[in-house]
Amino acid sequence: AGAHRQVTAEQLRARGNALFQAGDHGAALAAYTEALSLSDAPSERAVLHRNRAACYLKLEDYTKAEADATKAIEADGRDVKALFRRSQALQQLGRLDQAVSDLQRCVSLEPRNKAFQEALRALGSSMHEKMKAMSCTDSKVEQMFQILLNLDEKDADKKQKAAQNLIVLAREEAGAEKIFQSDGVRLLTQLLDTAKADLMLAALRTLVGLCSGHRSRTTAILAELGAPRLAAVLGVEHEQVSLAACNLLHVMFDSLKEGLQKDFRGKEDAVVLDSSKDLKLLIKHLLELLVLEGASAHGRDNALNLLIKVVPRKSPKETNNSLSLWVIDQGLKKILEVGSTVCGSLGSLPVTENSRMSTSVLLSKLYEDLKCDAERENFHHLCEDYVRSWFEGHELPGKLRAIQTVSCLLQGPSDAGNRVLELEGIMDSVLSLCASVCEAHQLVAVEALIHAADKAKRASFITANGVSLLKEIYKHSERDSIRIRALVGLCKLGSAGGTDFSMKQFAEGSTMKLAKQCRKWLCNEAIDAGTRRWAVEGLAYLTFDADVKEEFVEDKAAMQAMFHLAKSEDRSVLYAVASTLVNCTNSYDHEEPDPQMLELAKYAKQHIPEQHPKDKPEFVKRRVRKLLTAGVVSALACMVKSENPALTNSCRELISRVFLALVEEAEDRGGVVAQGGGKALIPLSLEGTEVGQTKAAQALAKITITSNPEMAFPGERIYEVVRPLVSLLHLQRTGLENFEGLMALTNLAGISERLRQKILKERAVPMIEGYMFEEHELIRLAATECMCNMAMSKEVQEMFLAEGSDRLKLMVLYSGEEDEKLRRAASGTLAMLTALHPPICKRIPQVTVHWLEILQALLLSPSAELQHRGAVVVMNMMAAAREVAEQLIASEMLEILSVLAKDKDKP
Repeated sequence: AGAHRQVTAEQLRARGNALFQAGDHGAALAAYTEALSLSDAPSERAVLHRNRAACYLKLEDYTKAEADATKAIEADGRDVKALFRRSQALQQLGRLDQAVSDLQRCVSLEPRNKAFQEALRALGSSMHEKMKAMSCTDSKVEQMFQILLNLDEKDADKKQKAAQNLIVLAREEAGAEKIFQSDGVRLLTQLLDTAKADLMLAALRTLVGLCSGHRSRTTAILAELGAPRLAAVLGVEHEQVSLAACNLLHVMFDSLKEGLQKDFRGKEDAVVLDSSKDLKLLIKHLLELLVLEGASAHGRDNALNLLIKVVPRKSPKETNNSLSLWVIDQGLKKILEVGSTVCGSLGSLPVTENSRMSTSVLLSKLYEDLKCDAERENFHHLCEDYVRSWFEGHELPGKLRAIQTVSCLLQGPSDAGNRVLELEGIMDSVLSLCASVCEAHQLVAVEALIHAADKAKRASFITANGVSLLKEIYKHSERDSIRIRALVGLCKLGSAGGTDFSMKQFAEGSTMKLAKQCRKWLCNEAIDAGTRRWAVEGLAYLTFDADVKEEFVEDKAAMQAMFHLAKSEDRSVLYAVASTLVNCTNSYDHEEPDPQMLELAKYAKQHIPEQHPKDKPEFVKRRVRKLLTAGVVSALACMVKSENPALTNSCRELISRVFLALVEEAEDRGGVVAQGGGKALIPLSLEGTEVGQTKAAQALAKITITSNPEMAFPGERIYEVVRPLVSLLHLQRTGLENFEGLMALTNLAGISERLRQKILKERAVPMIEGYMFEEHELIRLAATECMCNMAMSKEVQEMFLAEGSDRLKLMVLYSGEEDEKLRRAASGTLAMLTALHPPICKRIPQVTVHWLEILQALLLSPSAELQHRGAVVVMNMMAAAREVAEQLIASEMLEILSVLAKDKDKP
C-alpha cells in the first residue's frame, strides 16, 4: 500500500510540474497540495513545499511563499532553490535584511551562480538607498519644518526647496506617515496660520499627500485643524491658496466617503457614525461660507464646486441620498442666497461671473438626486418660501432678488423655476421691470424673461406679451447690454420652430439682421465679456437658420472672437458656443420623416418640416473646412480641459457631436489631431451622456482607422483609446459604429502584444467573433480582419483549439468563400495560426470534410496573395505532424505544389 501511495504522490507532483511549465500556476498549486496530503517522506515533502513556494510567488501571495520555502529549508538547510525563493518573497514583503542573508547563503553555497550574484548586488543597492532614505527622512522632516517656520530665514530659494521636499515626501506612504508621526500636523497648522501665501500653499499641498486615500489620518487631521479653519482658508482672497484648499477638501471628502462605503458592511457602527459626522461638519461649514460676507468670490465658487462634486450620489446604483436631503434641509436657502445675488447692488455678496451658473448646476444636481414626489414637493416649497420672502415687503431691491432667484432656478432645476414663475405677481413684475429706466434692474428682468422663454411651457404666454416688449427694448434702448439681451429673447422666441425652415415666427430677413447685429457685438472688444457672451447665446438660436450659418462661417473675425470667449474665464458661455457649432456643422440628430406620413400630411394640409437648401452635405462640408481654418479644434480642446460645473454632460455631448462632424473627411483628421483633438476626445468618450460618449468614440475610431495610431495617440494615451473603441461593438450601436470600431481595433491589434492584451482585457474578443457571423459582408470582413490581428496573441490561438468551438471551422470555411477580401483575411489568419501554434495544424482536417479542396482552391487561385497564404498553411501543416503530411501528399497537393514551384513570375 505504501508503494501505491508513493506512486500517486509522484504522479501528482509530475502533473504539477507540467501545469507549472504551461503557466497554470493555480492548478499546479492544487496538484502539489494534494500530493502533500498523500506523502510522508520528509525529502519528498520538502520538494513539494519548495514547489508550492514557486507557485505562490507567481500568484503574488508572498506570505504563503515565505512559509512554504521556510518548511523546505527546515528539512534541508542547503536547499538553494528554497533559499532563493524565500529571499524573493521576503524582498516583496519589505523585509530586506532577511532577504539579504538568504541570498548571501545562496552565494556561499553556489559561488559561481551568476543569477545569485546579480540578485544580491541589486538587493544590496536598493537596501542601501532605503536605509539612507529612512535615516535621512527623520532628520529631514525636522529640518524642513525648521527652515519653513524660521521667521528670520531670508533665503527664499532654501524655503522653496524645503517646501517642495515636504510635498514630494508626503506623496509616498512612508514619508506621509513619517511627517504625521513627527508632530507634522501641528507644524503644518502653524504654517497655515502664518497667512503667507507660499507657506500656506506648501502646507495645503503636503496635507493632500497625508490625507490621500488614508481615512484614519484624515479624521485625525480634521480634528486637529478644525473645519472652521479649513473653510476660512477656502474663503481667502488669494486665488491659488483658495484652490489648493479646495483640492485638499476634495481629497478629505473622498477619504471620508471611502470610509463610509467600506465600513457599511456592518463592522463597528461607531466608526460609520464618525465618518458621516465629519462629512456633515465639513459640508455645514461650506454652506456657511456661501453666505459669509468676508469670504472671497472665488472661495464661494470653490465651495459651490466642492458641493457639486461631493454631495449628490455618483450613480443611481447608490441608494442612499440622505446627504442631499440633509443639504437641502440645512442649506438650500444659503445656496439660493448666492443665486439671488444682484451684482453691484448695495451690500451684495462678492461673486464671480461663474457663481450663478455654478449655483444653478448645484441646484439641478440636488433636485435630480431626489427620489420621490414628497422630497420634490419639499424642495419646491423651500424655493417658493424663499422667493416670497424677498418679493413681499422688501420694496424694489427685494423684487429684483426674487426675480434673480427665478432666473437661477430656470437655468437649473427648471421644474422648480416654472413653479416659482407662477407665483402671484412674479411674471407681471418681470414684464414691468423690463421697461425700467435703471440699467441694472432692466438687465435682471430681461434675463429672467429670456430664461422663461427657454422653457416651452411659458413660451406661448411670453410670445403674446413679451415679443412686442422685447422689440420695443431692442429698437429704443440706449444701452448695448440691454439690447443684446432683448435680442437673445427675440431669437429664442423666434427659433421655436427649430431647424424647420418653414416655421418661422418672424418675418423673413429679420433673422439675418439679428444675426449680423450679434456678430458685430461679438467682435466689439469695447463691450464687456459678460455682455458679449449674450451675443453667442443669440447665435446659438439664430444658427438654426442655414443662411445665418453660411454668413457666420464667412466672418472669420466673429468665429475667432467666439473661440476667444470659449477659452476665457467665464465658463457660462460654453453651452452657447457648443450649440452654435453643432448648428453650423449640422451635427444634431436628423429625423427622417416617414414617406407615407408625408403624403397623409399633404392630404390633410398639415404642416410639413422642410430642409433648407443650404443644409445640403456640400454646404456643411465647406462650413466644417472654414471652422477648422479658423481654429475650432484648439477652442474645443480648451473647453474640454475646463474643470468646471458649466461643462455639463449635455454640453460634453454637443462638443462630441462637433468633433465627429470635424473628422468626417479623412483628409481633415491629421489636422484635428495636431491641434489636440485626439487628446480631448478621450475624456469625452469615457464620461457623459451615452450619445455623447458614443459620438466621441466614433470620432476616435475614424482617427484610428486612417492615421498612424502611435502618432495620433502617443505614449500611454493609445491604451486609453481601447475602451471607447470596444464600446462601439455593443449590440445597441449602429452597424456603421460596429464597423468603424472593428476597423480601428484591427489597426491597434496589429501594433503590439500589450495592445492586444488590453483589447482582451476589455472583453472584446467574444464581440468580434459575434460579428464574424454578421450578414452584412463589410462588417463580417472587418471582424475577420480584426480576428486575424488578434490571433498573434497566445490566448487567442488557444481559443481556436477549445473543445466544442466552431472558431477554426469558420476560418477554414471562410477561406473558401467567394468574397475575395474575406478569403484573404481568413486564410491570412490560418497562415498565422498554423505558424504560431502548430497543434492547430492537426485540428484542421477534423473540422470540415472540405478542408483539402479549400486549400487546393487557394493554391489554384488567380490571386498571388491567396496562393501565398495557401502555400504557407500547407507548409506549416506538412511540418506539424506526420499523419497530416501523409493526407496532404496522398491528394493532388503534390502536383499543384510542383507546378507552382516552377512559376518564375511569382518568386
